[in-house]
Amino acid sequence: MTSIVANQPSVGGTNGTTGSPGRSTGSPTGAGAGIEVDSEMLMFHVNIVCLILLGVLTLVRLPHAFGLFSSKEWLGSQFLRQVSTRPTVRRLATQDIYSPTSTPKGRGYTGYGSSDDSHMYAQPALRLTEKGTPTTIRFPTNIPVTWFMTLRPILSPLRSRVMPGFSVAQAFVVVMYFYAMVYAVFFQSNIITDSNRTGWIAVSQLPLVFAFAQKNSIPGGLIGYGYEKLNFLHRFAGRIVVLTTNIHTFHWVYKWSLAGTFSTKLKQPSNMWALIATCCFNLIFLFSTAYWRQKAYTLFLSSHIIGFSLVLPAIYMHKKSTFPYVVTAAVLFAVDHLLRVVKTRCSTAFLRPIPELGLTRVEIPGINAGWRAGQHVRLRVVSSGMGLLGWAENHPFTVANISNTEEGMVLLCKESGDWTRRLEKIAKSSTHEGTIGRQVKVMVEGPYGGTQRTIFSSFSGALFVVGGSGITFALSLIQDLIQKDLEGNCRVKVIELIWIVKDPACLTPLLSTFSNLIKMSAFIPVRISVFYTRAPTGQQPSFFESVTDGPYIGKAPSFKVQPQHLPPGITLSPGRPRIVNFINLTLQRIIALRSSSQNDVKLTGLIIGVCGPLSLADDVAKAVSNAEVSQRDHAGGIEVSEETFGW
Repeated sequence: MTSIVANQPSVGGTNGTTGSPGRSTGSPTGAGAGIEVDSEMLMFHVNIVCLILLGVLTLVRLPHAFGLFSSKEWLGSQFLRQVSTRPTVRRLATQDIYSPTSTPKGRGYTGYGSSDDSHMYAQPALRLTEKGTPTTIRFPTNIPVTWFMTLRPILSPLRSRVMPGFSVAQAFVVVMYFYAMVYAVFFQSNIITDSNRTGWIAVSQLPLVFAFAQKNSIPGGLIGYGYEKLNFLHRFAGRIVVLTTNIHTFHWVYKWSLAGTFSTKLKQPSNMWALIATCCFNLIFLFSTAYWRQKAYTLFLSSHIIGFSLVLPAIYMHKKSTFPYVVTAAVLFAVDHLLRVVKTRCSTAFLRPIPELGLTRVEIPGINAGWRAGQHVRLRVVSSGMGLLGWAENHPFTVANISNTEEGMVLLCKESGDWTRRLEKIAKSSTHEGTIGRQVKVMVEGPYGGTQRTIFSSFSGALFVVGGSGITFALSLIQDLIQKDLEGNCRVKVIELIWIVKDPACLTPLLSTFSNLIKMSAFIPVRISVFYTRAPTGQQPSFFESVTDGPYIGKAPSFKVQPQHLPPGITLSPGRPRIVNFINLTLQRIIALRSSSQNDVKLTGLIIGVCGPLSLADDVAKAVSNAEVSQRDHAGGIEVSEETFGW
């Protein structure tokens, strides 16, 4: 292997007159003066260190991979498809009949009572197979994030937020990476006089930028995180590349300008390609800012595709020795897009508007298998109603139901931009078989993301905190837990759902769905608490009645909840929930499982699923930090799985 440091006099940091990143650095200063450092080999070794750290993290996460493989949840959840299904058979020995004493305790969440925290049956229910024989219980293996209880107090602060949506753990990773880049810039080099080191830094980090940008991310697959969880590294590494590229370019432009040779040097092909690469990097950075991503997604996407298509050949034409880095980035890009094509399915979908929720329901009966609960797909609608370039956009949506069902894939698309507004307009534009809606051709890519190596069914309890359209995340996972429990493959004995919406009318279209979930969960008590954050106005659901007093008199009608109109297990309350209270009470219920059971029940902790805006994820992280420590440890710990809106 070539040595980084060569005992030769400094050559002043230039490599001829091409202005390309050479193998020699500028004149070192201080104690190392007179020693030449090979910038190319230095960055090679820095990248090797980064790969070693990735390997260590992969080994640390390896037990979670074994846990996932042993549960077989990963089988059949990589490629979307259509399979033949049979009607679901209730594996119960008796009919589920609610006790008349099982009624909600008022509008809000008021704790748990003996008649309100479990399903009551006239006779004991037993799990039976379709042949009528008792179901074999096969609990999935639970691998906690923290193997040793003593490490939990040390690792728990890593969940805290340093800024919205950005945890201490993420900040630690970014700081370590930034330190590695700063070390590479200043090791035996002077950034003022060395015009080549920053060029090699920019080139050497390109594979990292590509690796963390791909939907089928190789590092993400190794450590068990979806591309959306690692996107912060893609952005930060991209900023490092843009910054070092501009510093490298400025060095040579400044030198040429002082020497009066700028026009002459710029005419050389290698330098022209260098200028093209620099311009592409800056345009990519400009159109990747939050403003352009949110206001002009197509422009953002086009700038990335065109920019990187020019950057890679431009860098190679600028300096042939960059070939390994350019090829690595190109291979990562090609493999990812090949897999995207393989994972894309074309089908016919039925669009139906749900105005109460501001959603468009997308039903795709031609795709009914191939995903895990909690995963999302990227939807592309091929219709002239989506606009001139609407067909070119694909957007992520969490699958709202479980796989292997007759109804097929169901997506709930919230109106949040021009694309989703056009989708809703198409859904309202006509009727199909007597129902408001329309059939369209769609392309579905995925599945992606989801809970990854976190197996919800391996925990003793599950708490879901979702906002708005994030209910799709919770619905699919709760359905999955109930189905696994009927099959004897689920440890979960407590399910709590908190849904935060703007208006109480949002509950109406999902009321029957919630009721069915509660009825289906024969062995797991399910409680659903809905909170609305705005004063109810206009026509309200049947479980409200108008009152003549209250803070809204003279402005808008005021309403109160009639609990008897809501099914057992569902409550509706104004304001925002105190999430820490829900966490503590759910932990109490998990702990009570051991004391109430005749057998020694192994407690495997509480899993909290969050889906909503960044602020909601931050609130949950804060609540987990404030949870009762003794109850948390007694219950087996707390883990959090986040799916946040925006990117």
